[in-house]
Amino acid sequence: MNARAPRILLVNPWIHDFAAYDVWAKPLGLLLLAAVLRDHGMAVSFIDCLDRFHPKAPPQNPYARHGRGPYHKTRIASPSGFFDIPRNFSRYGIEPEWFRADLAAIPAPDLILVTSLMTYWYPGVQETIQALRAYFPGVPVILGGIYATLCTDHAAMHAGADRVVSGDGIRPIFSWIESFTGYRAGLRFDPEDLDAWPYPAFDLQRAIGYVPLLTSRGCPFSCAYCASRYLEPRRRVRRPERVTREIRFWYDTFGVTDFVFYDDALLVQPERHIVPILKGVIRSGMAVRFHTPNAVHIREINGPLAELMLRSGFETLRLGLETTAFESRTTLDRKVDEGQFLRAVACLLGAGFEKRRLGAYLLAGLPGQPVADVERSILTVKDSGITPVIAYYTPIPHTPLWPAAVAASRYDIAADPVFTNNAVFPCMSEGFSWETLSRLKNLARSD
Repeated sequence: MNARAPRILLVNPWIHDFAAYDVWAKPLGLLLLAAVLRDHGMAVSFIDCLDRFHPKAPPQNPYARHGRGPYHKTRIASPSGFFDIPRNFSRYGIEPEWFRADLAAIPAPDLILVTSLMTYWYPGVQETIQALRAYFPGVPVILGGIYATLCTDHAAMHAGADRVVSGDGIRPIFSWIESFTGYRAGLRFDPEDLDAWPYPAFDLQRAIGYVPLLTSRGCPFSCAYCASRYLEPRRRVRRPERVTREIRFWYDTFGVTDFVFYDDALLVQPERHIVPILKGVIRSGMAVRFHTPNAVHIREINGPLAELMLRSGFETLRLGLETTAFESRTTLDRKVDEGQFLRAVACLLGAGFEKRRLGAYLLAGLPGQPVADVERSILTVKDSGITPVIAYYTPIPHTPLWPAAVAASRYDIAADPVFTNNAVFPCMSEGFSWETLSRLKNLARSD
């Protein structure tokens, strides 16, 4: 039995892709684990391979663009099979020699935890784990996160970790630690109670330009293109006053003013959840800004809620529209109809939101999707008075649309998730070309 509490290194891996940009992207799950381990007496280290503020990287202001910004990048060879993609491929994040220097600066760990995000980013996970093994030979590596959960068998075969784990890591983390280090400890809070969790260990970062907020987990909808129900089968919600208290903590302690909602269903049952949160923020007098890159559900937005969102500081508001081909959208989701969309937009504009703050996501590149549907959706959103934001479709395993995506793709996406990259439009239908994409982008941008 190991009497000493183990040292644990947590690593956010590199991204390998045609393009990547920090649009309020943080490894929230990994930093939650770091906070739990630290609260249970373990020594934790955190290295972010995507660290935009590394001392050897070109300087960036962490507060510019409300916390967003470009990653350092290095051009690398693209994966074999992308012969038809006329774009450069890069490693996004710190240089490998910077990573080795960071590893040299920390105590040798007893266990390494690596997270993963997009399924098609797994080559970056591979490179990260190879570098960790080279520097700390013999130290066990556990891989978790979204890729590990959605593509568990592929990750077990190809990632290079000692163990690949799926789902939420909070409950089983101590059994993993015991099996690899011999150290036994018990979880001292109920993981079912989201309000009992510690705040994520954002203080382990070099800079805190913004803070992601997770006020709920899970989503009541079952959209054909989304894996939320697979990743989080149940919906759980934090108490509004605890959310407001967390905002106050980051605001007072670290001077954070930009907050990013990571919820999949932020506006569901608004009177019981988001309304009291925002009223609490207004009462507190905090001057903050809120951003919703995950999009919000449209049909809950009415006049009073729109006014409350404006008063509390919503700066970047994205609506989950996906398409205005309402006559056929029941095969995708049942989130909103045309009348609900137009009423929501009217309420937001009527409350005083400027057009620059408002955007509606529109999916492009769905299996069998007519180009005309995307064009019509862009024009409908523009006519409503807000900005269309094209979101490229990513085929995701375990979603209802996955079989159609496998059948439609020009790649073998079932065999290798690298080909699910939305930058290559893997399910591009007949009539959908790179020229078409350029035309759609121009249509969305034009006034």
